[in-house]
Amino acid sequence: MSQHNSQISSARRVRELELMVRVSRTLTSTLDLERLLKLITRTAAELVNSLDASIILQDPRTGELIFLAAAGPKSEELKNIRVPVEGSIAGTVFKTQKPLIVQDTNTDPRHYDVVDREIQFDTESILAVPMMYQNRAIGVLEAVNKLDHGRFSQHDIHILSTLAAQAAVAVENARLVTQLQELNARLAELDRLKSDFISIASHELRTPLGLILGYASFLHEETEGATSEQLDKVLQAATQLKELIEDMVNLSHLEAGQAELDLKELNLQEVIQESIATQQQFAATKSLEIRQSLPHTTVRVRADREKISIVLENLLNNAIKFTPPGGRIQVAVRPQTGMVAVSVTDTGIGIPTQELDRIFDRFYQVESHLTRHEGGMGLGLCIARGMIELHGGRIWAESVEGRGSRFTFTLPVLWKDAASKEA
Repeated sequence: MSQHNSQISSARRVRELELMVRVSRTLTSTLDLERLLKLITRTAAELVNSLDASIILQDPRTGELIFLAAAGPKSEELKNIRVPVEGSIAGTVFKTQKPLIVQDTNTDPRHYDVVDREIQFDTESILAVPMMYQNRAIGVLEAVNKLDHGRFSQHDIHILSTLAAQAAVAVENARLVTQLQELNARLAELDRLKSDFISIASHELRTPLGLILGYASFLHEETEGATSEQLDKVLQAATQLKELIEDMVNLSHLEAGQAELDLKELNLQEVIQESIATQQQFAATKSLEIRQSLPHTTVRVRADREKISIVLENLLNNAIKFTPPGGRIQVAVRPQTGMVAVSVTDTGIGIPTQELDRIFDRFYQVESHLTRHEGGMGLGLCIARGMIELHGGRIWAESVEGRGSRFTFTLPVLWKDAASKEA
């Protein structure tokens, strides 16, 4: 008889291990919360040989306990029924964070029989264990009505507690993933709304701004003296606004995947010198010297002239803005294998190391928006990156705070040049 009982016990342990392994595999392979809860309750009932099992989790909004899943015949009716923390067996286990066996619910005043009446069920015995996550209870795993008129045991507590520990981790992981998905969806919606606003605003502003620039230019040519000086300021402000709008339009096209390349064979040195010429007056106002280090041999690229000019002018404009008077800016070209690298180096204020990874993000500016002295919306570098990547190149920054920065981008070359020499 003893040997027979031992064989039964061994077979039961093997079965328990098999069920635990099956649950563990499923818990690590899916984040479908409903599927997880059903599997846990079915396994719990089988492991402790009970008629039913259920999971009761705390509602984070109200603090109440709520049935989320069950294994027995009343599983659908149990869903979403609420259980008070005070005056219930589940609430007691949740508060004390300790397992509890009630072999006869008729003799225990903590039994919350409202649930039985709602689903027309007769709860005779209960084994309840807390579901713990990071030293706090998130819910309760219950087994109800031991089969064959048996009694819940310490071994049942051990088995159910092991399952509850696994279940708690799985439930929290699933909850976190759900929250993350919801946040990502919300961020995506906000991102779409912002992009729509940029597109609509830039489109609506272009026409009236064109009229302002046209009339201001006409009046500027027709007037002299103080009025002409005032119109100079109007034209400068309108031109600055025009540049901001163009930035918004370019960003909108890049983000929508609508930016197209007008690829032509270009003399890279020529494009660079034209871009430098457009920024010379701005540099002169701060007594800045712009140097060039270009190969004698022409470097030819297949690129969109307008977009490469925008990239160069954005980089030069930034260098001028953030370089103190009397400083230097150098534009250099270095042919590489199959590529050419163009760099803009300044002796400016530099960029903190921790900011380098973010400076190409849209609307990001290193200086606080409350204390910064330079204008702009923080779009130039984001646009530059988008345009260079459209060409199959890449762009990056290197900097030492207080000593200056170097921005470099690469483009594919059409043919291999001889070794570069400084002009």
